[in-house]
Amino acid sequence: MSAPFHRVDGALFVEGVSASSLAKDHGTPLYAYSRAALEAAYRAYVDAGPVKVHVAVKANSNIGVLGLFAKLGAGFDIVSGGELRRVLAAKGRAQDVVFSGVGKTVSEMRMALEAGVKCFNVESIPELERLHDVAGQMGVTAPISLRVNPDVDPRTHPYISTGLKDNKFGVAFEDALTTYRAAAEMANLRVVGIDCHIGSQITTVDPYLDALDKVLDLVDKIEGAGIRIHHVDIGGGLGIDYGNGDVPPHPTEFVRTILTHIAKRPAPRSREVWLEPGRSLMGNAGILLTTVEYLKPGAAKNFCIVDAGMNDLARPSMYQAYHGIEAVEPLSGECRTWDVVGPVCESGCWIGRDRELAVSQGDVLAVRSAGAYGSTMASNYNTRARPAEVVVDGDKVHVVRERETIESLYAGEHLVE
Repeated sequence: MSAPFHRVDGALFVEGVSASSLAKDHGTPLYAYSRAALEAAYRAYVDAGPVKVHVAVKANSNIGVLGLFAKLGAGFDIVSGGELRRVLAAKGRAQDVVFSGVGKTVSEMRMALEAGVKCFNVESIPELERLHDVAGQMGVTAPISLRVNPDVDPRTHPYISTGLKDNKFGVAFEDALTTYRAAAEMANLRVVGIDCHIGSQITTVDPYLDALDKVLDLVDKIEGAGIRIHHVDIGGGLGIDYGNGDVPPHPTEFVRTILTHIAKRPAPRSREVWLEPGRSLMGNAGILLTTVEYLKPGAAKNFCIVDAGMNDLARPSMYQAYHGIEAVEPLSGECRTWDVVGPVCESGCWIGRDRELAVSQGDVLAVRSAGAYGSTMASNYNTRARPAEVVVDGDKVHVVRERETIESLYAGEHLVE
C-alpha cells in the first residue's frame, strides 16, 4: 500500500486523490487530512501495549476527525465546555472524556458533571474547592486527579512548555501530597488518579522518564497516606518530524519504553496508564493547500505570496515553527530562494522563510505537517473566512467543514441606530 501522502508521476497525492484535484474542486486555502494516516497513528499507540489513549481535542477539533477516533474507541482530552460539545457531536462518549485546563468555569463543570465525564484533571486548590462545591450543589461526586507540575524541562519552545515551576499549569510538586489529602476529605470528590503533562513537541523520551519517576515516587507517598491511585496519566506532547531534522521516538517505541520503565518499579497493585496525544496523532496526517497569487522578486528578498495567511496557519508566526513546503505538481518555474508569505496585513504573516522552490503564479503549494494546531488555531483576522476541511478516504473525499462565507462572519453583529 502506498504511503498516505505520495507522488505519482511527480504529482502529490493524498491517498488515492491528487492534491491538484482537491484544490480545484474545493478551493484554497484547504486543509486535507488522510483517514489512513490518522488511523495508523492511533494504532501505533494502542497496539504497543495496555494504554488508554485520550485524543487531545485542542490539536484538531473538527468533528469529522474526532468521529474517526471515536469509531476506533479512543477517549478524549478536553480543555473547555465547547470541546466537550464537539466530542459529543462526534459521537464520542462522555465516560471516555478527561477534562483538563486551568480555568474551568462553574457552567463548564456543571456541563461536564451532567454529561458524566470520566475524570477532571484539577490544576489548583481553588479549582478543587470550586468543583467540590458544584458537585455538592448537584448532588453528585466528581472523579478527580491532580495535574502535578514536576518541574521537568521538556526542552521545547517556551510557549509550549508546561511542566516547569514558572508555568501556569498544575499543582506545585511540593504541594501535591497535602492537596491529595485535602481532596480525599472532600465528600463530593473521589480521587481516581494522578496526571502530568510537561509540554509539547518533545522529541526525546528522557524528559518523560524524569517526570514519570517523580510522579511515581509521589504516588507511593499518596498511597502510603491511604489514598488509592487507579491510573497514572502521563499526558501527551510527543513531537513529530516537521522536516527540519527533528527525529522523535515512534509512538510504539515511546509507549513500550514508558511501560517498561513503569514495570521496573515494584507496585503493590496494578494501575492503568493513560496518554493524551494530539500532535503525534494528527500533525503528519494533514496538509494545507495554498495557491501562489504573486511572485515578487526583490533586491534583498524574493516573496512568494500565497492565499493562506497567518490567520489560517498561526504556528510559523506564533512559534517561528518550520513546516515543509512543496509544489503539488512537478516543478514549473525557475528555482529560487523564496519567503512564502500570506496576504494578512502584518509583517509576521509568513508560512516559510528561505525556501528553495521552482514555482509560478497560480501554482498550488502543499504545507506539510499541518494536521495539528492548524485549522484549530485559525482566526478571522482581516475578515478572512477560515478554510474548508476535507478527509480523504481512499479515492473518496468527505467535506468535514465547509468554507466560511464572509457574510457569516458578521451575521451576529448589528448596526447602531
